[in-house]
Amino acid sequence: MAAISMPLAARAEYTLHQLAKRDNWAQREPGVIVVLCIVFLVAILFIAMFINKKRQASKGVAA
Repeated sequence: MAAISMPLAARAEYTLHQLAKRDNWAQREPGVIVVLCIVFLVAILFIAMFINKKRQASKGVAA
């Protein structure tokens, strides 16, 4: 009996083949990446504005 069964070896070979032939999705779809970056930056801006507003409000109450 072999240490590694043939179906397991065949499945591993198929998996390696699929990984090797995989394309770079980000390179094929640069527009989507740009939109995701813009959405991320806008979200960070809104979070920073919210935090700043809360900090200013707490400083006003304390002063």
